[in-house]
Amino acid sequence: MEKDKAVDSRAAMDGEIGILARRKIEAGIIAPIYEVMRERLGEEVAQSILDTAITRAAIAAGKSFAAKTPGGTTLRTFQELQDLWTQDDALVIEVTKATDEEFHYNVKRCRYAETYKEMDLGHIGHLLSCNRDGVFCTGYDPRITLERTQTVMEGASHCDFKYRFDAKAKPASE
Repeated sequence: MEKDKAVDSRAAMDGEIGILARRKIEAGIIAPIYEVMRERLGEEVAQSILDTAITRAAIAAGKSFAAKTPGGTTLRTFQELQDLWTQDDALVIEVTKATDEEFHYNVKRCRYAETYKEMDLGHIGHLLSCNRDGVFCTGYDPRITLERTQTVMEGASHCDFKYRFDAKAKPASE
């Protein structure tokens, strides 16, 4: 219950809606723009443009979260953000490792993937959502890296997230 209050109060402080609801709204805005790009430029170029734009937005979001993190960023502070992505039952996850150097979990259910498929956007869902994961953490703290070999979005039974923290690497603020 306390954990839920922390998530609610953080969202209320920011005046933000949950990330799943935000992604659905964004996808509704992006879909017709993407269709025009696809018609005029072709699928490959349209996807490349979308990938570049979302990557830039994810890095900027990571930097914004980092700037609001009291005392600086670590893998532990990054782990605390996970509640924002699981809010509203958006993800069902199983954490398999959570230390100062590694954070591993499997996503058993992904409502982001379900939402994009319901919106007939499954073919670009990886661009709208999954591709953000690795670059968000880079924006948040370049010492954090993600290894993932499969996603629900692309048809796997689960997503396998393995974040690592390299304490020897140079932090963004230096």
